[in-house]
Amino acid sequence: MSLGRATATIGGFTAISRVAGFARDILMTGVLGAGVVADCFVVAFKLPNFFRRLFAEGAFNAAFVPLFTRKLTEDETGASARVFAEETLAVLLTVLLAFVGLVQAIMPWFMLLLAPGFTGDPAKFDLAVELTRITFPYLLFISLVSLQGGILNACGRFAAVAGTPIILNLTMIAAMLWLTDYLPAGHALAWGVTAGGLAQFLWLFGSLRSAGMGLRLRWPRLTPNVKQLLLLMAPAAVGAGAMQVNLLIDMMIASFLPAGSISYLFYADRLNQLPIGVIGVAVGTALLPMLSRQVAAGQEEDSRASMNRAMEIGLFLTIPCAVASMIVPVPLIATMFERGEFTATDTWNTALTLAAFAAGLPAYILVKILTPGFFARHDTRSPVRYSIVCLVLNTLISLVVLFASLQGYFEKAFVGLAAATALSSWLNVAFLTRGLMKRGHFKVDARLRHRFPRMLAASAVMGAVLWGLAWALGPWSGPEATELRRVLGMAVIVTSGILVFGAVAHLTGAVRLGELRGMLRGKTGS
Repeated sequence: MSLGRATATIGGFTAISRVAGFARDILMTGVLGAGVVADCFVVAFKLPNFFRRLFAEGAFNAAFVPLFTRKLTEDETGASARVFAEETLAVLLTVLLAFVGLVQAIMPWFMLLLAPGFTGDPAKFDLAVELTRITFPYLLFISLVSLQGGILNACGRFAAVAGTPIILNLTMIAAMLWLTDYLPAGHALAWGVTAGGLAQFLWLFGSLRSAGMGLRLRWPRLTPNVKQLLLLMAPAAVGAGAMQVNLLIDMMIASFLPAGSISYLFYADRLNQLPIGVIGVAVGTALLPMLSRQVAAGQEEDSRASMNRAMEIGLFLTIPCAVASMIVPVPLIATMFERGEFTATDTWNTALTLAAFAAGLPAYILVKILTPGFFARHDTRSPVRYSIVCLVLNTLISLVVLFASLQGYFEKAFVGLAAATALSSWLNVAFLTRGLMKRGHFKVDARLRHRFPRMLAASAVMGAVLWGLAWALGPWSGPEATELRRVLGMAVIVTSGILVFGAVAHLTGAVRLGELRGMLRGKTGS
């Protein structure tokens, strides 16, 4: 499957998942709002997700997929690849059971590290501990899902894996619709998270069997293959998780801020994650197995071309999303969330946070595209050096923001935390690009140099149109506007933005519609 076709497959399913996720978030904001319970649930939800993204999806996939893909390439029967996967499953399951059990036992002490600001309110602290204990088993299931997904992706079966987040969103929606009759909303959502993880695991368990790659459980042993995997995972846990660590630091610092700050960061990040999930994760997931095969076959020129096309796709789809999120965040947030317990003040604060996150949106995507260039060559150490510097920068800026807030100089400190994350991500892009170029693994080709400024121009024109429309339709997104008017106004803004950007991009040569159709059919172009 070509890069364009695989990206479209993953991105399509991810888009469906994000729609279901928005439905989930709309229900959640209406039920929880942006207060104490919402802050506690966000902490409970983000903790297992942090470890999932840092270790299971980030470090594990970065190390496992290239090794598994190489074994598939070397042995057409797939026998050695299957043995490697089973050995990995045995060790992974053992470690997960021990880790989840340990964290459950020490959760109150763990919460002191995760949300130290909650200690000033014992009831809030206890609620956060209780909800996190309910959600944390999700880590066990979703980590096994990452192993299953890595196998299926390496085999070129992207659809089943890309569809798994839909299951989680539907399970959480069901929990809010039915469990809230019997449990408080925060508890119902927490149980929905763990149930969703189990459902995802069972879904991919069946998908693996259908693909002829069902795994049997072995006795855990540190075989040479597993040792090599662990050696690659250790630095990748930092290198692939810079953004996640940044978000965790934001949450830790935000726990000292007034109630609602964590919720603003969470809701804004949810919207910001839409293009990251649909575009960045899709391109990165499709790119890593492709680069691994090309590098293993000695096709360095093809690997550089693949990275250029991945960047072209990523930037073409991301830059206009970033501009739109910075130009019209208020009508977007108001239409999506402003109902029930979510007030107009919450809309404004979340919109400002979204605009700050969006300034780094292209950087988040580029990190996901550039990092596989190292991982495909089994270099998981170089990204560590870069991410450590970025992590220190993010932490320092965030601490300055917190100090300024506590001194009364910065009222909306949560916006500064989002901006620090965006800035550190751009620095990470600079380091990754320079590292690949120095090694001769990447060079911006003529086609990307030609089209990038045209993408910027098309996005600028689109931004001007969106600004004018938002001004003209301002009353349609205000607190006095009806639900129908908000939806219609947002539909006009979104549709106009897509049409204007597409037209200008085509006229300026930023993209050719025929090439987009060709990529989806499997013709990547030169």
